Amino acid sequence: MATKPPTHDIDESRVRVTEPKKVAVGVPAVLHALQIANEQMGVARSIQTLLRVNQKDGFDCPGCAWPEEDKRHVAEFCENGAKAVAEEATVRRVGPEFFARHSVAELDAHDDWWLGQQGRLTQPMLLEDGDTHYRPISWDDALREIADTLRSLDDPDEAVFYTSGRTSNEAAFLYQLLVRGLGTNNLPDCSNMCHESSGSALTETLGIGKGTVSIEDMHKADLIIVAGQNPGTNHPRMLSALEKAKNNGATIVAVNPLPEAGLMRFENPQNPQGVLLGGTKLADQFVQIRLGGDQALFQAIGKHLLEAEEKHGGVIDRAFIEAHTSGFDEYAAQLREVTWDELVEATGISEGSLRHVAETARTSSATIVCWAMGLTQHKHSVPTLRDVVNVLLLQGHMGRPGAGVCPVRGHSNVQGDRTMGIYEKPAEAFLEALDAEFGFTSPREHGYDTVEAIRAMRDGKARFFMGMGGNFVSATPDTRVVEKALRNTELSVQVSTKLNRSHVVTGRRAIILPTLGRTDRDSRAGGEQRVTVEDSMGAVHASRGRLQPPASDLLSEVAIVARLCGLLFGAADSRASRPIAAPAGDIDRGQAERTAPEEAHGPDSAGTDSASNVPHADWKALESDYRGIRDHIARVVPGFEDYDLRIAKGRTFFLPNGPRDELRFATSTGKARFTGNPLEYPRIAEGRLLLQTLRSHDQYNTTIYGKDDRYRGIHDGRRVVLVNAEDIAALGFADGDMVDLVSEWPRADGGLEERRAEDFRIVAYQTPVGNAAAYYPETNVLVPLDSTADVSGTPTSKSVTVRLERASGV
Repeated sequence: MATKPPTHDIDESRVRVTEPKKVAVGVPAVLHALQIANEQMGVARSIQTLLRVNQKDGFDCPGCAWPEEDKRHVAEFCENGAKAVAEEATVRRVGPEFFARHSVAELDAHDDWWLGQQGRLTQPMLLEDGDTHYRPISWDDALREIADTLRSLDDPDEAVFYTSGRTSNEAAFLYQLLVRGLGTNNLPDCSNMCHESSGSALTETLGIGKGTVSIEDMHKADLIIVAGQNPGTNHPRMLSALEKAKNNGATIVAVNPLPEAGLMRFENPQNPQGVLLGGTKLADQFVQIRLGGDQALFQAIGKHLLEAEEKHGGVIDRAFIEAHTSGFDEYAAQLREVTWDELVEATGISEGSLRHVAETARTSSATIVCWAMGLTQHKHSVPTLRDVVNVLLLQGHMGRPGAGVCPVRGHSNVQGDRTMGIYEKPAEAFLEALDAEFGFTSPREHGYDTVEAIRAMRDGKARFFMGMGGNFVSATPDTRVVEKALRNTELSVQVSTKLNRSHVVTGRRAIILPTLGRTDRDSRAGGEQRVTVEDSMGAVHASRGRLQPPASDLLSEVAIVARLCGLLFGAADSRASRPIAAPAGDIDRGQAERTAPEEAHGPDSAGTDSASNVPHADWKALESDYRGIRDHIARVVPGFEDYDLRIAKGRTFFLPNGPRDELRFATSTGKARFTGNPLEYPRIAEGRLLLQTLRSHDQYNTTIYGKDDRYRGIHDGRRVVLVNAEDIAALGFADGDMVDLVSEWPRADGGLEERRAEDFRIVAYQTPVGNAAAYYPETNVLVPLDSTADVSGTPTSKSVTVRLERASGV
C-alpha cells in the first residue's frame, strides 16, 4: 500500500559508495520501479495506471520524449517512466492544511527531494507580501489577481512567462497566444537551457531545428554514435531501439566522459530470455572523451575522411555534396589547418583511437549521431554541432533510411512547445498566420530567453513571473542570483502539479495554481478531453488521463490560460459561430457538436476594434472543448491540417521535415551548409578541475525520486563529487574527504568571481584526468549566469571550472 511522505531531508552523512554497475535495467530496475510505484500509489492504482502509459488509448509518459513504435508492448514504459508516473499519480496530497502547518521559511529549509515527496497540490494558494504562510484563495480571485497585476504593468515586457517541456500542445499554443496578446515575446522555456544549441546549429546548417530521423531509422542504421548522452538513466526506452539496431547489425559507438552502464550492456525486461542470457552488449567502442572535446572528435572524423578521400577516393559522396550542399571548400580548408596533435590534446584520445572511430564512420552505409546535454551545454556547443552535421554531410547521411541527426530531447513535449510558438524569437511567418487567425497584431521585437529573463528580474526590468509547469529555481543556473531575481518581482505565479523549490522562492506576492497532470481525467463542459504532444522525432499523438483528479475543481493548464484570456481580452469573440460535427469515430463524443469561427479569419472579418489590439476568440468554447484549439492550430502551424482526425483512435502523424522527406533545406543558401569552425576546447588551469553537472538515476530533471544513483554506485545521498584518482592525489585529498566546490569565473577587470557549493564527499571515479562530475540542482549554484554558449545562450553546465577546498566544518 501507499506510504506516507518522508518527515526528514536526505541525511548526507549516510551516503554509501559501491562499485559502478556494468549492466543496465534487468530485474533490479523492474523491482525498483514497482517499489516506488507502490509507495506512491499502492498496488491496485499502480497496475491501473502503468498499463495505460504510452498506450494508444492511454496517456503519454510525463518523463522523456523518446518515441513509441506503432506496435506497443503491454508494459510500454521504463523504470524512470514508472517513477515519473508514480510521482504524478501519487495519493499523497498537499492542501491548505499543509500550508497552515508549514511556513514558507520552514519549507525553504527543506531539500528538493522532501518538497517533491509531499504530494499533489489541490487548491489555489496565495502568499501576500509580508505573510509567513500561504492561504487558500478561490479560482476566480486567483485569476483576477493575476489579470489585475498584468494590467497594472507599465510595459508588457515587464512580464516573463516561462514554460516547462511537459505542457501539452493545446496549452502551449493558447499560452503563447495569451502572452503575445498582452504585447510581449517574453517566452523563455526549458529549451533555452538544454537543446537551444541544437536548434541553433541545425537551423543554420539544415534549415530545421529538429532531428531528421524516425524510430524506424534507428533500427536501419549501420552506425549509431551516441555522444554526450546517458540513455540508461535519461532515456531508458532508447535502449530497446539500440538493442534492435544492434541485432540488425549496427555498430554503436559511445562517446562520453563517464562510462555509463546503459551503453555497456542492456538486459531488456520485455525479453526474459535476454535477461537470463546476460542481455545485449550495446557499445562496440567506448570513447572516453574529455569534457568539451567533442568538437575535436568530429573534426578528427572529418579530417580522416578527407585524407582517405585524397588517398583512395570514393570515401565522400561527391554527388550529394554537389547537388545538396554549400560551403564544402571552406570546411575542407579549415580541417587541413587543424593538426592531429591539437585533436589529441582536445579529446584526450590517441590519434590511433581517433582514426579507429573515423574508420568505423568511413565504412558505414548509414550513420546516425545522437546527442544530449553533453554536447549542448558548453561555450562552443553550436560549433560542435555544426561539425556533427559536417561529418554526416560528407558521406550523404541525410534524407535516407537509417541516417541523420538525432538530438534526444528531455521533457515529453519540449519539442512540441516550440512548434506551438513557445519561443522568444518567433518566425515572421508564424506571427503573420497567428495575426490573421485571431485578428490582432502580435509583437515583433524579440523577447527574453531564460538567462535574459533572470537578468531582467534581477535588474528590476521585469516585475511579474509566471511559470507554466517546471521548477524554475532549481532548473536554472547561478541559484543565488535566480533566487534574488524572483524575490525582486511583484508577483510570481506557478502552475504546478506538485510542491517544489519555486513555490518557496517567490516574488513579494505569490500564487500557486494547482493543475491536472497527464494521468488525470480532464472533464470539461464539452466532455472528456484529450491533449496532444510531439515526441523527439516529430511525431504527434494524443494523450488522455483516466484517474480521478486530486480535487474536484482542479483546472487543466488549458482551462487556466483560457480563463485568463477571457479576463484580459474579453469574454467571447463577436464573430458568428457555426456548429461542426466531431470527426467520425471520435472517442466518447462521436455525435457531439462544437462551435468554431466562420471561415474568415483576418482582422477585417473579425470585427476588431482598432483601439484594442487583442486576439479574438470564444475563450469559453476553447476551454470547454480542446478541439477548437486544435482547429486554430491547424490553420496557423504548417503540418497540422485535419489535426483532430489524424489523432483519432490512437493514430500518430509525422510533421513535415524537409531534410528527411525531400532533401529540402530552408537555409540561407537553400542547401545543407558545411561550415568551417575553428577548433575550441576548454583549457584547465593547474590545480583546477572541469566540472559537469548531471542527473542521478533516481532523478528526472529537477525531480528527485530517491536517494540513489545505483548504476554509478552512489547510495543514500547526493552531495558527492566524482573525481579521477590521479587528481585526488595530486590535489592533496583522499577518497572520502569532504570538500567545498568553488567555481571560478573571470570578470571583465581580470579578477575572478567565485561561487561555492558546500560539503561534498569526494568519490574516486573513472572520469578523465582533469574532469569531475556532480549532481544538479545541488551544483547549479556554481554555474555563472553569464557563462553561456555562443549563439544559443545556453548555460555552460557541462564545463564549470572549479577548485576543491576542504569543507569548512571539517
